[in-house]
Amino acid sequence: MKPLLLIMGPTASGKSALALAVAERIGGEIVNADSMQVYRDFRILTARPSLAEEAQAPHHLYGHVDAAERYSTGRWLTDALAAIAQIRQRDKTPILVGGTGLYFKALTHGLAEMPDIDPGLRAALQARVEKEGASALHAALSRLDPQTAARLEPNDAPRIIRALEVIETTGESIASFQAHTRPAVAPSEWRGLALTPDRAALYAAINRRFENMLEQGALEEVRAFAARNLDSTLPAVKAHGAPALGAYLRGEVSLESAAEIGQRDTRRYAKRQFTWIANQMSDWPRITETDLAQRCATALHSLS
Repeated sequence: MKPLLLIMGPTASGKSALALAVAERIGGEIVNADSMQVYRDFRILTARPSLAEEAQAPHHLYGHVDAAERYSTGRWLTDALAAIAQIRQRDKTPILVGGTGLYFKALTHGLAEMPDIDPGLRAALQARVEKEGASALHAALSRLDPQTAARLEPNDAPRIIRALEVIETTGESIASFQAHTRPAVAPSEWRGLALTPDRAALYAAINRRFENMLEQGALEEVRAFAARNLDSTLPAVKAHGAPALGAYLRGEVSLESAAEIGQRDTRRYAKRQFTWIANQMSDWPRITETDLAQRCATALHSLS
């Protein structure tokens, strides 16, 4: 039986196309490893596979979560392991593809057993984010747990809240819990590939893709999403482009400015993904070429 194939790369680098090409060649099934593509509200804005692409090979864990939920890495790991087991029962090869490094790390290195959190504490921290902003809680975390705070973006409200929950509940850093983990999948059972195309070309592709998203109806997705009036701290609210397009719909910026902001935020995210690959996936083989046939040949060779 072939090992699992894990495909990581920055946004717009062609991960989904590669996964589909490999799946068609070996009869594989694709499992989503992208934290935004799990939400059903944003098919276009998160560049989920199209209905036509999904019809070419079985796809799992795409658009299966409502945006009102706080989907976590732990839930993804549980869902992904279940999907992998079901695919294996059909004697097929699971192909996990996405840009969320934490998902891959949970699968290959394990996920820490975290303490139960008082719902009241969580609600209080979320209320503080609403009132003071995520940067204020980041400053509080810097005082209590500087190591974790240094790894988090000042506007990353969900992870800042999680780190504060843990240290305020237990007195220990979340990193101390994460240090005692075991891989969910043994090293012999998977092969990983990281797409690292030329950055300038990738950033140009990001800009073009955002323009295409607008033509395909991304603005209508954001309008329907905004009508739900969900909690602003929910992860889905931060989908790249959604805040800027929401500002346009409220009359705060022009559509041109909103598009530029969405493109900029997506490019910045891609830069962070490159950094994650460099720091956290140093032993993963790189694919720098952009030709799909060459990429597919490399992926197939890794499974042989």
